[in-house]
Amino acid sequence: MSARNIGHPRVEEGAPRDSGVEEAAQRPSRVRRTPDNLRALAEAGNAALGSLTDHEASPAEVVAWVAANFATDAAAVACSMADAALPHLVAQYLPGVDVLFLDTGYHFAATHATRDEVARQLDVRIVDVLPEQTVAEQDAAFGAELFARDPGLCCARRKVEPLQRALGGYEVWFTGVRRDEAPTRTLTPLVTYDERNGLVKVNPVAAWTFDDLLDYAGAFGVPVNLLMSQGYPSIGCEPCTKPVAAGEDPRSGRWAGLSKTECGLHL
Repeated sequence: MSARNIGHPRVEEGAPRDSGVEEAAQRPSRVRRTPDNLRALAEAGNAALGSLTDHEASPAEVVAWVAANFATDAAAVACSMADAALPHLVAQYLPGVDVLFLDTGYHFAATHATRDEVARQLDVRIVDVLPEQTVAEQDAAFGAELFARDPGLCCARRKVEPLQRALGGYEVWFTGVRRDEAPTRTLTPLVTYDERNGLVKVNPVAAWTFDDLLDYAGAFGVPVNLLMSQGYPSIGCEPCTKPVAAGEDPRSGRWAGLSKTECGLHL
């Protein structure tokens, strides 16, 4: 259980925040398979796992397929730290796997606390993925509270670009995307080739409901963000996330009052 950072400033855990460790030294050094090879593997895996059929593989079977086809240092788990169900599941088959946390500079204190618990409890390596600019630097360049004036640009700078940069050293990444979260996610496959980021994308819990997620977390005692019990079924950056009433769309608290429904990571 350890942690490291990718982004700006680039530092190792425990080091002064201005020490500046080179990003390249932080990434896996193994030789990646070609895009054509990874694309073919993704297609074969999706078919073998029965994605979107009546015989669809379970989340554990999906992760086991990844473990049989990819080395641990070629894999990464994206985690928003709403809960640690996905990192826990993946770590059963790929112990020591990298867990990417997009540290936007705008997270709730409870989200950082969950991140710390995940690092402490699970057999994973936390990777803090940081934007090129701090919040103060972004404010100076674009004006204060960019999230309120142009949330799409803010997400692009603080989430999408940093993740794309961080994924450059991997062959496969896991997401916690679920089909019940939004209409844009209802046809999410178990495995696909991520053309934008150039690697295999795996969504092992796509068929899970919100209750399934909570049941798994409870059964295995994995960390869950305190905000989940306070009306926040979907947790993003603090300025852009509001609690929702029981029975409402779980993602209605994200960018509340705006037409925006996705940060751009999965589009």
